[in-house]
Amino acid sequence: MNQKEFLDKVLPFKNKVYRLAKRLLVSSDEAEDAIQELYFKLWKNRTKIENYDNVEAYAMMMTKNYCLDQLKSKRASNLTLIHSNYKDESSSLQNQVEAVDSTDIIKNMIDGLPEKQRMIIQLRDIESYEYHEIAKVMEMEPTAIRVALSRARKTLREKFIKQQNHGIIQN
Repeated sequence: MNQKEFLDKVLPFKNKVYRLAKRLLVSSDEAEDAIQELYFKLWKNRTKIENYDNVEAYAMMMTKNYCLDQLKSKRASNLTLIHSNYKDESSSLQNQVEAVDSTDIIKNMIDGLPEKQRMIIQLRDIESYEYHEIAKVMEMEPTAIRVALSRARKTLREKFIKQQNHGIIQN
């Protein structure tokens, strides 16, 4: 596989891989380092990836594993999981403040989810992956993905409703 063929195969999903890395590592610099490491590994294994049906799923799995390794290392001990790319510039200031507050509340609630549920929420609800793709990335059965996603959504919904009713997040 030459360089052009390689780039044609891996560049279409570069933004998704970056968003996953940024979601997990928070820091843009850490995410860029992770992506650079990913593309280096993919390039080294370019003869193997020619045979993969879904290079994107393989790259997402590699990204997930690399980022989780980084999070477990001492170097990344102060990183947390967040997501903050929501903006609606056409709304009033009050609506913008409420949206930011709601986004912050949801981020904090997602932080409280178990690791697998956080990953599945990221891949399904933010990145719009299909269940079978998430199953490959997470190395789980599609049925287990559906169950974990359902439980995560239910937990988030209950906590959000409780917070909206009382103004206090209950753990």
